[in-house]
Formats: sequence, C-alpha cells, structure tokens
Amino acid sequence: MERLHLEILVEEYSAEVALQNFLLQILPKTVEFEIRVFQGKAMLLKQLPLRLKGYRSWIPGNWRIVVLCDCDQDNCQKLKQQLENHAILAGFTTKSSCTNSGFTVVNRIAVEELDAWFLGDAIAISQAYPKVSKNFIH
Repeated sequence: MERLHLEILVEEYSAEVALQNFLLQILPKTVEFEIRVFQGKAMLLKQLPLRLKGYRSWIPGNWRIVVLCDCDQDNCQKLKQQLENHAILAGFTTKSSCTNSGFTVVNRIAVEELDAWFLGDAIAISQAYPKVSKNFIH
C-alpha cells in the first residue's frame, strides 16, 4: 500500500510548529507530511496560484495538498472561496467541490488564531473541543 503524503501550506512559522507536534500525535504512521511556511498570509495568497500550478505539473497520486490560512479580519467565506478558486484554476479538485474521495486539495480557514490554542485557557479549550484537544493540550 502506498503511503499518503500531505503537503501542508501555512502562512507563518508558529503554525508550522503547532502542526508539527499535533500531526505527529494524530496521523497514522502510514501518512507522512511536509509543512511549507510562507512569510505571512499576504505572501501565501500571492504565491499560492503559481505554487499550485507547479504542483499540478508533477504531483503524485498519493499526495494531498492542505492550505491552512488564518481568517484574521477577512470575510471567512470569501477567503475560503478565494482559496478554492486558486485550486480549481490550477486544475485540482478540492474537498469542498467534490462529492467523493477524489480530491487533491483541502482548504481550511482557522477562524480563531492558531496561536490562541497555545496562549489561551487550556481547560476551556479542552472543554469546548474535547475530541480535538484530548491529545493536543494535555
């Protein structure tokens, strides 16, 4: 069985650090990942169309691309649609636009800053998100 590879694009170093620890705890050993860090949200959004076109020219079938972006003060739905449009224009099927498992790109918006999970009240986060936080906070 071929191993699944996740290519994860994030806007900042702190997201890389958070995901590195989190993903090692929750992903099965059959999934490998690489996190690519951009110099902020503006740079991620600027470089994303060309990056996706580049991936499209050679990406293996066992790879998935995950784009994680903070919402900040943006309209969450418009930001998500922007990410979806970049993927579709590059020739990818996204999880949001697909009714089966035949997708390559997953676009996700962190509505609350990812950093808040580390700086916030760990007990409150654990109570609000028990399934997500059980291996992450404790």
